[in-house]
Amino acid sequence: MINLPTRRLPALVRWFPAGPPGSAALTEHVLSTDKGRWWADRAVRPRAIAVECGDHVLLRGEPDALVPADLARFAGCTIEAPEPFRPLIAASFEPVRPWQRIVYVKRSATPPARPPHEVTVRRLTGRDGRALHRLPPAMHWILRTWGGPHPFARSGYAWAAFHQGRIVALACTYFLGSEYEDIACASVPDPRLRPAVLACVHALCFDIAARRRTPSWTVGAGDRSSRLLAWHAGFRPEHEFTRFAVGDPAKRAGAAS
Repeated sequence: MINLPTRRLPALVRWFPAGPPGSAALTEHVLSTDKGRWWADRAVRPRAIAVECGDHVLLRGEPDALVPADLARFAGCTIEAPEPFRPLIAASFEPVRPWQRIVYVKRSATPPARPPHEVTVRRLTGRDGRALHRLPPAMHWILRTWGGPHPFARSGYAWAAFHQGRIVALACTYFLGSEYEDIACASVPDPRLRPAVLACVHALCFDIAARRRTPSWTVGAGDRSSRLLAWHAGFRPEHEFTRFAVGDPAKRAGAAS
């Protein structure tokens, strides 16, 4: 697959419907923030397209236009694609793990959560890049769709809970869509911080509503903790879908084209 230049993108938007909640907002996020890459089987009249942001990939088009080597560059990512792509994905990586996801949409108003004593919740600014660099490794994933700590801090789309100058919880717009903003949150592993996470989510949702958009939240079907958190924040399930968490390129896939 080849990396498409930005000037080619407007003609390709029709491949991805605008507006749906959840990770479908990935394409709009890449278009509006330039934080990601577009790939195609060929530059003129492409038959298959991939959009990549962070470690997420959306595939659309004709699976027969690709071979396993074309997907090798997406090793270690999670891939979302229509049913006809599944045999190609299965032939391209080892292992391939189906990952059921639930898209929640905010439907109910909830009272603001009160963070624990000595915890301050505020919107991040460009001055917070250094604090983000000090996050525990397990929280770094939340920064990827904005390009790392400093772009994340400058984005204006993230809130954090601070304790003694250290970030202990985050909530952000993970994928910025035109109608929905798909959010994500992360915290250090301490159940006492649940109110701080909810306070970050509430503040973020207030911002999203002020932008005349609707918050959505995509969580793992087996992640009971995140599902409960979404419910208590006023989110309700909208639909389910499957992503594929993929490993290394399959040996028979060969080198990427």
